Amino acid sequence: MPGEVSGTEGSSSRRDAAELRVSHRDRDRAVEVLRVAAGEGRLTADELDERVGAALAARTAADLAVLTADLPPEGMPQQARDVIRIDQRLGDAKRTGRWLVPRRMEIRLKFGELKLDFTEAVITHDTLHIDLDLRIGGNLTLVTRPGIVVDADDITYTRGDISIQPPADPDAPVLLRVLLAGRSTGGDIVARLPRRTPWQWLQRKPRTGEARDWRNPLGGAHP
Repeated sequence: MPGEVSGTEGSSSRRDAAELRVSHRDRDRAVEVLRVAAGEGRLTADELDERVGAALAARTAADLAVLTADLPPEGMPQQARDVIRIDQRLGDAKRTGRWLVPRRMEIRLKFGELKLDFTEAVITHDTLHIDLDLRIGGNLTLVTRPGIVVDADDITYTRGDISIQPPADPDAPVLLRVLLAGRSTGGDIVARLPRRTPWQWLQRKPRTGEARDWRNPLGGAHP
């Protein structure tokens, strides 16, 4: 009948779509999906490296589809914003839970504190640039997890302290580099892992996002 598509024609149409050439944007989108999956523990470091390499070399839609076929569709990330600007004067602000990490942040703080909690954040690219202007009483706290590296070498400061906690697991694949630049004329910068809850202390459990030593699952010193 008119308007109907035969089975042969439908199969041909799907095959043609799968064989369409992909763009740089298509490849970048697939890489974002893979990075989110790795951040959630769905892919190992080796699998991530292998699939990212294949995504960047992909030529057709079918080449990309096979790389994410075993990942849940709800893991598909939204499009990250290029820049988020925060100008906080008096009072505190925070980003927690599954917030989408942008490519760049411009942060101005005075008599207030901003906490950026990355323990459940959705990370879709490998670098976050933060441009800082910390005035008196303006403090920045970064709560990290394994795979997040904070670099504050480009901060100039006349007052205030900078405290960057070493990574919990130096061998973890780097999911995100946070590059801090700008100035501090009276504020503090702290990068740390999540604090243990009282129950975690009693059970000797690792902090949220902290790597567990599987050779000694209860934590503490090795026998």
